[in-house]
Amino acid sequence: MKEGLVAGALMLSWLLIVAVGSVSAATEPVMTEEEAARLGEEFGIVVGAVDEDIQKELKLERPQGVAVFEVIGNSRADYAGIKVRSVIKEIDKREIRTMADFGSAIKKAMKECNFTVGTYEPADPGDPVGWGVNFHFVGCKRD
Repeated sequence: MKEGLVAGALMLSWLLIVAVGSVSAATEPVMTEEEAARLGEEFGIVVGAVDEDIQKELKLERPQGVAVFEVIGNSRADYAGIKVRSVIKEIDKREIRTMADFGSAIKKAMKECNFTVGTYEPADPGDPVGWGVNFHFVGCKRD
């Protein structure tokens, strides 16, 4: 009888842990593309998901990452040297495949004073090398 009560108490404890873990995971807000885009503008860039059209235009292997459509002057992104037509693939060593990845990573990174952004960038016209990988150091916000 005593062993049955102990086993029952352990099972109840396990169920409570699982339920609490599920509730906390469910209450975390999901990063939407709209929120990610807003955070991008706060950082200083207008971005969008790399879709098949962008993949073809930029000659990428896969439609992954976040494309930079515009860089806002005098922003942290501008000071870091991020360029239009680049594809963001990493923020502070976190891989970026989707807009949700981008939003979560840039939200966390912008709370820090310093972080890095890894991009693929198109070559300048006439450059025989082609695309290149670049890492941008993003420093503290300037006033």
